[in-house]
This record gives sequence, structure tokens and C-alpha cells, in this order.
Amino acid sequence: MRHRKAGLKLSRTSSHLNAMFRNLVTSLFKHDRIRTTDTKAKELRRWADHIVTLAKRGDLHARRQALAIVQEKNVVHKVFEKAAERYGSTAGGYTRLVKLGPRPGDAADMTLVELIGSEAESKTKKKAKKKATAKDAPAKKKGAPGSASKAKATEGTAGEEPPAETKPKRAPRKKAAPAEKPKPEKGAAEKTE
Repeated sequence: MRHRKAGLKLSRTSSHLNAMFRNLVTSLFKHDRIRTTDTKAKELRRWADHIVTLAKRGDLHARRQALAIVQEKNVVHKVFEKAAERYGSTAGGYTRLVKLGPRPGDAADMTLVELIGSEAESKTKKKAKKKATAKDAPAKKKGAPGSASKAKATEGTAGEEPPAETKPKRAPRKKAAPAEKPKPEKGAAEKTE
């Protein structure tokens, strides 16, 4: 009898099944999204939710339990560092499944498995990069410090940013002239005749 034996068999031995899902969950947390078949994706949700629950708990025993499943130490450290801020108030459902359609080779239904919360991170990173580049771009300085150009730059409204410097366009490369054969000297031509 198989009482209390949750999970799919997928026509594999138990050791093969565990190794496969350990690889899948490691890749999922390493890359934040992976493509796999539909049935594997549905089972992978259980494994991923378990790892995130351990990471939210965050103690040493939870870290060791996660290291028993996830195969790379740096992936476990990354998950444990970001779990509280990324999934703090969420109670389960840390993954999203997006159906991609049949695989060309064998027509197996493919699914994209991605971690929830990665969109919010990417948006904040993009905003931070935009703000950083706007602040880092120096204003054009013409003339000595304290001159009228500096005063004009500070006169603008607070909402406006100084114009960013534009790179001068590079001149197109010149094509190399075809190699010419050296002309023999007059004296050398007379000697050979």
C-alpha cells in the first residue's frame, strides 16, 4: 500500500526521482526561472515551496535541511539572504507556472516555472540604475569654476536635471589601401638587364 506517499512517480526509481528534483530546484533558485514539462513543474512547486519556507525560517537547522536538498552552497545562501524581504508576508505559492505549449520533438506540454517576486526586484534594480546614472552623469563645465555657466546650471528648476553629456560620434574607419609592390630602383633595373 502507498499510504501517505505523496508525489508523482514519473516512471522513475526513487533515487532517480530525488536526484532529478534536486537538480530542478537548484536550477530554479539559481536562475529564477526554468522550462520543464508540465507534470515535473507541478511537482517542482512542492519542492520549491518547501525550500522557501525553510529560508523564511532562517535558522541553522533550516539551512542544513536546505543544503541537503539544494546542491550548491551559494544558491542556498542567496535564497536565505533574500527570502525575508522577497517573500516576507506571503504564506505559500512562491512559484508561478506559465504554459508554453507542446515541445516540438515529442509534443510534451512545456511549462515555464518562475519564482514570484523576481519582477519586483528587477523593477527596483532598474529604477536604482536609472537614478544612479542620472546622478553620476557630470554636468558640462565650460570656463573656470564659479563662472556664469555654473550659475546658469544651478538656476534651473529643482525638477529638471542637467543635460547629460553626449558621446562624440566616432569617425568611420578608413579602408586600408591595397598593398603595392615596391618599384625597383633605376639603378637596379639597369644592373639586371
